[in-house]
Order: sequence, then structure tokens, then C-alpha cells
Amino acid sequence: MKRRLLTLSLLSILISGSIFSQVLTPVQWTFYLEESGAEEIELVFEASIDETWHLYSLDLPAGGPIPTSFVFVESDKYERIGEVVEVTESDKVYDSSFDMELGMFSYKAVFKQKIKVLSQENFRIEGYVEFMSCDDERCLPPTEEEFSYSINANETSSTEKAITKEADTESKSTKSGLLGFFLFAMLMGFVGILTPCVFPMIPMTVAFFSQGTENKAKAILKAFIFGFSIMFIYTAIGLIVSLTSAGADFANNLSTHWIPNLIFFTLFMVFAASFLGLFEMVLPSSIVNRADKQADKGGYIAAFFMGLTTVLVSFSCTGPIVGALLVEAASGDIIRPTIGMFGFGLAFAIPFTLFAIFPSWINKLPKSGGWLNSIKVVLGFIVLAFGMKFLLTIDLIYHLNIFSREVYLAIWIVIFSMMGFYLLGKIKFLHDSDLPHIGFFRTMLVIAVFVFVVYLVPGLFGAPLNAVSGMIPPMEKQSFKLNKNPGVQGANISFGTLKTSAKCEDAKYAGFLHLPYDLDGYYDYEQGMKCARELNKPVFLDFKGHACSNCKEMESKVWSDPEVLKRLRENFVIIALYVDDRTKLPEEEWVQSKVDGKTKKTIGKVNADIQISMFEMNSQPYYVIVDHNGEALVEPMSYNLNVKEYIDFLDSGFEAFTK
Repeated sequence: MKRRLLTLSLLSILISGSIFSQVLTPVQWTFYLEESGAEEIELVFEASIDETWHLYSLDLPAGGPIPTSFVFVESDKYERIGEVVEVTESDKVYDSSFDMELGMFSYKAVFKQKIKVLSQENFRIEGYVEFMSCDDERCLPPTEEEFSYSINANETSSTEKAITKEADTESKSTKSGLLGFFLFAMLMGFVGILTPCVFPMIPMTVAFFSQGTENKAKAILKAFIFGFSIMFIYTAIGLIVSLTSAGADFANNLSTHWIPNLIFFTLFMVFAASFLGLFEMVLPSSIVNRADKQADKGGYIAAFFMGLTTVLVSFSCTGPIVGALLVEAASGDIIRPTIGMFGFGLAFAIPFTLFAIFPSWINKLPKSGGWLNSIKVVLGFIVLAFGMKFLLTIDLIYHLNIFSREVYLAIWIVIFSMMGFYLLGKIKFLHDSDLPHIGFFRTMLVIAVFVFVVYLVPGLFGAPLNAVSGMIPPMEKQSFKLNKNPGVQGANISFGTLKTSAKCEDAKYAGFLHLPYDLDGYYDYEQGMKCARELNKPVFLDFKGHACSNCKEMESKVWSDPEVLKRLRENFVIIALYVDDRTKLPEEEWVQSKVDGKTKKTIGKVNADIQISMFEMNSQPYYVIVDHNGEALVEPMSYNLNVKEYIDFLDSGFEAFTK
């Protein structure tokens, strides 16, 4: 999720005294009934979400955080019709920690479940909703909220009938990436102008608007109609995609199902082959000729058909750009594809319109030549590289294991290296002109390409490559890592051990719970405290979660620092307490909570109860340095990417213990 790091860091300093001692409840649930039919009712689950917090969607990709889910107590008095559905549309947010797009709700979320009443008696529908919530700094462990509906089989309460709250289908938070996507679409429109299918059409357009004896005002009006026509046609394409794709199911299938991904991959490979000179791709001449004939008739209508002809002729070069924009835009809402195509059409139309109004400018344009084909070939390399992402999606979603991270990166390195050598003139394709020398702009482009290639190379050996992490396989697909502990130099590392010390016993749950960078530690509070007493060391409590993206970011960006690792390894007994682990404990290890009186039966629930009962806090990451009695030695620390402050936190805790 996008992080407003600077603002949040300043706020954390100002209010640190209050945030370290509170149990957070950012999501409040309301449950009520709506009538659906003679024998049907709808259960409504409405979540009110505090500002800056998010609630996860029902449907999340495997390997991500825990989704919202509803559990019902089975009864023969009613029957569920289908599953719980999301009425409020979730925002799609890319989370770099999980390397995936996640559905999240802000401010408000409404879910519904249709119920068929089978009994003639009054009864209750009961169950609970399990959910996770996060803000930009922390995540709360999975929480359960019980619900209960009183059903009168003969009549529905008039009060409940009156509660007809409409679902908030408009997200109160504006799509933060909408403006950025619009500007990106405009950039792609300007790129489309420079392709060899389009650029030579500019003089033809000027000639069209310069013919005849019309006065200047009429010529300018026709030029504006021409430009508006181009924008209208592209925007209409976006609107059609919006209307046909509106809906989360379509967007989800488009992005995850193997059929559309295979189609897009094939199309991108076909376009790449055409751009690299294998064949020429053109629309059927009959389609273009019909539009062209209408343009020849003259008048204002002719200006529209001239715009249509321009769009049709340019499609053989702009097709993959438009296709990529539409795939990116088809997210289930009506705004994004329309905005994207409007931006592309606007940028595409501006040069044509300006040259139509000011035909003398045409003399300042560079002449068509080999440089246009060079742009086409470069575009071919880019389409080839990024088209691989559709094949990667199939591989990841269906666990085919076609690509390891190294193989995928090797393909990219080869593609972009060839692009660099092509720009240097060392590789030549069909229709290329001789390149006696390279100019300044081409030199800068060559440098940029090879800098990108050099940046990719360390990824072959396990470098994270955060800048392109969304386009390449995740780190789990990396079969070879040159350095298992990046950022650790000179530390005394013992790989694979499960013991903190020869004086302490092996850690429970070490078979499936772990600490990063081969740090030794414990995953059970009592066992870790026992070892700390034996070694006479302070305890570093790490409240974390499998689904806590900020925990992973802290470990990646802060714990990887050599000075931080040195202190964690030498000065403390680490107890990592996963608050979302669902491993069921044997009955003799169940805990009766002093907070809510419920019996905690899993590792995660026991650890979450420890955090709440001891420190009145339920968000992660949360770090506490305690003595052998479990008393905090210094003020705990939450999400904080400032390495120096983290080191100071560790040092002050250790010094407090030694004193």
C-alpha cells in the first residue's frame, strides 16, 4: 500500500506517548436485515472503518494476507443462497511486500448474504466475521466479531425493514493513481505519434486541411473537429471497455485467468514480431478505404472521417500501446478505462490538430527516415519484454513453475542488452537504414538501457530489485542466492541452527516458524523467557504476523543493517510471537484470556492475547525490550524505518537491563 512515510514519521514522534498503550479497534461492525422476497431475506454486514485504516477484501490471492470471511452456525431453519458478496467495491492496491495487488476497503464496506427461510418458527442466525485491518504503519491480527440476527418467521420487524441503507458503491477515497494513469496514457499517446505508421501521416493531414479555398476560420474549425474526432474515437473505446468490464469478476478473470493472459501474451508476441520486421501488420484495406472515401467528400463530416482514417491506419503501431493501457485500466470501474483512452486520444490528437491549424510548422519537423523504423524496433523490444508478464501471471497463478526468477531475469537481460546493441548500430533489422554515427539523444538512450541491464544483473544472485519487483517473479522463485544475509558483513553467522545457545533447549515450532537472516530465537513466550533467565540477557519481543507486510518491510530495510543484526544476535534473546498463526495447540496449552474471557486455542490467538494483556496493544509490528519479569525496559517501538533510531532503541534497552 502507498505509504506517506514523512508525514507518518512526524506524527509518530508527536503522539508516541499515546500510540504505544492502546488497544485499537479501527473497524466497527453493524448487522441488520433487509427484505429480499416472500421467503427470502438479506443479512447485511456493514463495516465502518477509521480514517487511514483499511479492511481486506473477501477474495485475496494465495500467499497474501488473511481475507475477510464469514462463518455461520449451521441450522435446519434456514438455507444460505450463494455466498457472502461484496456490495461496496474494493480498491485494488499494489503491496510491494507481498508483490501482489490486494483488494482493500476504506471508510466503509458493505457485505450481503441471501437467506431462504425454511422454518415457521422464530429463530436466530448466528456466526462470526473474521477480518484483518491495517493502516500505513501497522496491521492488527485476525479479529473475530460475532453476529446474531433475530428472525421472525411470520413477519419481519418494521424497524429492521426501515433500515434500508444503500451500499456505498463509490469509494470515499479517490483512486490515488487516476491522475498518474491519465498522465501515463498521455505519454503513451505522444509515443504513438512517433511510430512509423503515424508520423508520416502528419504531412498528409496538413495537405488535407490546406486544400480548397475555405477561409481560415472554417479551416481551423475543421481542424478542431478532426482532433475532437480522434479523442472521441479513443474515448469511446475506453467507454465500451468500461461498460463491458464493470464488475470485479471480469477484472479478476482478466488479470488472473489463463485464457485472457494467454491471448494477451500471444498478441504481444505477434506485435513484437511485426515491429522487429518479421511481417507487416495492417488492417483490412476495405475498412480503411471506406473511411477514406468519406473523407474525400469534403466538409465538416469529412474531418470526422479523416480522424477515423487516422486512427485505423495507425492501429498497426498503436495497437499494443492501446491494448496495454486497456488491460491496465480494466479494473472493474467505469472511470479508469475511459480516462486512460481520453488521455491517449488527447495526446494523439494534439500534434495533428496543431499542424492542421498552423501548416507552416510542418517545415520544422524532422523528415521521415530510418529513425522512425528504429523507434518501431525499440518498441518491439519493449513489447517483447513486457508481454512476458502475461505468461508469468499464468505461471504464478497456476503454480506451473515454468520460470525461476533467474531465468525470467536472464530473458530480460538478453532482450534489453540486444536493444542497447541495436541502438549502438551493432544489430540491424529489416528496413533499417545505415547508421554511420549516433547522436546525443541516441547516446543517452543507450546509456539508460545499459544502466537498466546492469541494475538487473544482481537480481540473478538474489538482489531484491525493488524498482521492478511487480514485473518479475517474487523472491520465493529465486533458487540461487549468493548471499543469504544481504547487508550482513562480519557478523558471526551460524546457518540453519535452531538453538539460541548450547545452554538452552531447541525452539518449539522452529519447523514452520522462523526469523530472518538466520537469527536464533524462540516462538513461545515461556520458553524464550526461560532461556533469557539462563543466559541473563534481556528479551526482545517481536510481535509479528505472516500477513504483516510492514513487519516484512521492517525486516528487509531495518533488520538487514549490519549494526542492527549484530545487536539482535549478541545482546538479546529474541522471542518472535506470530499473532496470526492458525496452528492449533494441544488442549493442555490452551489459554483462558483475562481480557475477554475466551479460550485461546491457536498459537496466534495466544500470542495476540499476550500482546493485549501485557501491553494493551494489538497492532504489528510491535517491538518490546523486557526484563525477566516481562516488564518493558524502555518505550516500545512500532513501524519505524529510521535505522539510527532503531539502533538507539536497542542500545537503550540493553543499557537499561545492564543497569
